[in-house]
Amino acid sequence: MRHAALLLAGTLLTLSGGMPVARAQTAAAPAAMATPSTSSPQTAASTKTPPTSSTEARHPLIVVTFANNPGHPAGRAGTTARRYSGTGYLLGQAAHREARRVAETYALREVANWPIRALAVHCVVYEVPDDRSVATVIDALAKDPQISLAQPLQEFHTLTDSSSDAPYNDPLYDLQTNLSTLGIPEAHARSQGSGVRVALIDTGVDTSHPDLRDRIASSHSFVDGAPAAAAGGNRHGTAMAGLIAATANNRIGIVGVAPQARVEVYEACWQLQPNADEAACNTFTLAKALAGAIDAGIPLVNLSIAGPADPLLSALIEAGLKRGSIFVGAAAGDGNSFPANVPGVIGVGSSEHPAGHPTVTAPSVHVMTLRPRAQYDFVSGTSVAAAEVTGVVALLLSADPHLTGSSVEGLLKRTRGNGAEANSAEALNLVSSVDANAALAGLDAARARRVASSTAR
Repeated sequence: MRHAALLLAGTLLTLSGGMPVARAQTAAAPAAMATPSTSSPQTAASTKTPPTSSTEARHPLIVVTFANNPGHPAGRAGTTARRYSGTGYLLGQAAHREARRVAETYALREVANWPIRALAVHCVVYEVPDDRSVATVIDALAKDPQISLAQPLQEFHTLTDSSSDAPYNDPLYDLQTNLSTLGIPEAHARSQGSGVRVALIDTGVDTSHPDLRDRIASSHSFVDGAPAAAAGGNRHGTAMAGLIAATANNRIGIVGVAPQARVEVYEACWQLQPNADEAACNTFTLAKALAGAIDAGIPLVNLSIAGPADPLLSALIEAGLKRGSIFVGAAAGDGNSFPANVPGVIGVGSSEHPAGHPTVTAPSVHVMTLRPRAQYDFVSGTSVAAAEVTGVVALLLSADPHLTGSSVEGLLKRTRGNGAEANSAEALNLVSSVDANAALAGLDAARARRVASSTAR
C-alpha cells in the first residue's frame, strides 16, 4: 500500500541549508468554487488554473495525485499505437474514474486537474467545501491505497525585498554619501527648503533636466559678448543647481540638499572647454548678476567661484548683506580670494582636504550631481561644498525665514561635526562638516527656549 505524502499547509519563507523550509499553518488558500471536470477519458485533461492568491478562496485547497496509465485507442492500419499524442499526455480512464471517486468519497469539489507526464500521474486540485481542517482531510486521504500523494495547495513568494530603509526612491541616492555626512536624510523630516529662493550665480543651467523640473524659477544671462566657448556651456551651473535643489522622491536620479527650494539662475560665467567643468567670469558679468539678485530681493546667493579680491564685487556683496541677503561662496586655499574674503560671506572649504581658514566645511570629493542632457556624474572641488552649504542654509531659512547671515553662520559652526562622526570611517579623514540636522535641531531648541521664557513671564 502506498501512503500519501503528508505535508502540512505552509508558505515558503526562507531557504535553510539549501532546502525549502515550510512553516505550518492550518488555513489554506481560499478559492472560487468550481464544478468537477467533465473531461472524457483518453483526452487531454482540464488545466483550469486554481485561484492564484490565498485571499481569493473561501475554503482550503488540496492537491491529490494518482497513477495515470492512458489507454491507447486503436490506430490506423499500418501504424503503431503511441502513449503520447499530438495533443499531449492523455488522461487514462482509470485516473478519470479515480478523480471522481475521490471527490464523491471524501466530499470534495474538483477545481482543476492535469496529467503530469514527467511523473506518470494525474494531479487534481480539490476544494474542501466545509469546515474540516486540511490536516483532517489529508489524514483520511493518506489511508487510501489508490492515492499516491495528498498535500495542501501551498503558496510561495518571491524573495525580492520591496520594502527599503532608504528614505528616498531616487535611484542614485545610495551614491550620494555626502548627504549622510551632512545629516540631510534626518534634516528633511524638519525642512526641505520650501518657500526659499536661491540665486545661483554661475554658468547657465540645463533647465530641461528632469531632476530640475519645477525647481528653476527663472533664468537671466549676463554673458553677451563673452568668448565663443560660452555657447551652450552649462555643465558647472547644472551641477551646482542639482546639488542645491534636485527633486527628491521622483524616482529619477538624485536628491538635492534643499529639494523644495526654487533656484533663480544668474548666468555670469561661461564654459572654457567642451565637456569640461572649468568656467570663467569677470568683474563686469559678476557685477551685473550680483546687482540683479540684490535688486530682486533674493535672500540667499550661491557663488561657487573664486578669484582675486575685487573692490566693486565686494561693495555689491556688502550692500546685499545690509539688505539681509546671505551669501555663500567657495573658499580657495590662499584665504584671500573673492568671495570668501568678504566679511559676512560664509566661505566653504573642503572637509576632506582642508586648506586656508574657511568659515565652515562640507564634502567636496566625488559628489554625485547632475550633468546637462539628463545625465549624472561625480564632481569635486569647493564649488561643490559651497553649493551643499547653500542648500543647508535654504533648509534653515525655510524653518525660520527671519534668520540673519550672522545667526546662520553661528548656528552652522556650533552644530558642525555630527554628520562626519556618524560614519566612523569618514570621521578619520574629515574635518568637522556642516550638519544640517543638528543645525535644525538647534533652531528647534532655541524656539522652545523662547516659548518657555515667554510663558514664564
